[in-house]
Amino acid sequence: MTLPREMDAVEISAPGGPEVLARVRRPVPEPGAGEVLIRIAWAGVNRPDALQRAGAYDPPPDASDLPGLECSGEIVAAGAGAEGRVGETVCALLPGGGYAEYAVAPADHCLPVPDGLSLRQATALPETHFTVWSNVVERGRLEGGETLLVHGGSSGIGTTAIQIASARGARVFATAGTAEKCAECERLGAERAINYREEDFVAVLKEVGGADVVLDMVGGDYIPRNVKCLKTEGRLVMIAFLGGPKAELNFAPVMVKRLTVTGSTLRPQSVDAKARIAAALRAEVWPLIAAGRIGPVMDRTFSLAEAAKAHARMESSEHIGKIVLEVAGG
Repeated sequence: MTLPREMDAVEISAPGGPEVLARVRRPVPEPGAGEVLIRIAWAGVNRPDALQRAGAYDPPPDASDLPGLECSGEIVAAGAGAEGRVGETVCALLPGGGYAEYAVAPADHCLPVPDGLSLRQATALPETHFTVWSNVVERGRLEGGETLLVHGGSSGIGTTAIQIASARGARVFATAGTAEKCAECERLGAERAINYREEDFVAVLKEVGGADVVLDMVGGDYIPRNVKCLKTEGRLVMIAFLGGPKAELNFAPVMVKRLTVTGSTLRPQSVDAKARIAAALRAEVWPLIAAGRIGPVMDRTFSLAEAAKAHARMESSEHIGKIVLEVAGG
């Protein structure tokens, strides 16, 4: 297959709002050892893309400066050690570069498109599933029969966490900001969705005995309230700080209840660490998707040229589920 020398892409012209996303021509990247080149059909839109655009989240030194942390498409070239992957249709976690016609990814971060899913749906899987598995299951150690509280339940992360936790036998509670979003959380498996504009999630969780795990992407004044929600030996897992990274916290309950406060970001982790997560997802979660027990919740589709509109949609917080960009379709 003869590949083009250049491709369409969307870059960040300067730190700022969605309007700084600019369509450009870039050289097609070349895969290194253990890497593959993907001809992108669809690219996912995620909060870290917006943080990078605003100048608040630099890509790793060896990653593309283009935004975009997940995609779906066809592997069209490979570096040493990954030649056998050429021709596969995959969805992939990317270190960056997804807002383009081609992107490079470690071969071990590529997963097959689950049976029954389109490429559009599959592109919504990697970033949320890698994040939820590593934080809820691995760091949060959620077990069947335990109780999980998910903040931002109608987001891409939230809808994924609700489904995975429910499928693994946990009781799930979620927060969201509208009646429509709460209804979607309950449709996906939440026992109770709490409209945080109308109810106190701390009071609701105390009524049911507390949470074993809290997955929080809000931070700020939610942090001490999360501690109040947790049972003895509970785990608070932080993955983002939409409400700010700082809070005043009384650590006495942390000690008395023997709580664990942890968290992580996905992008800076090593290639090997993310490969281990990919292998766990393929073994534990992909069969659930293929069986129709869980699946991506899709919001709106935009073209690659409309990346700025996609970011505005995401930052409005009106979306339910994942926003994706159509690059080549399929």
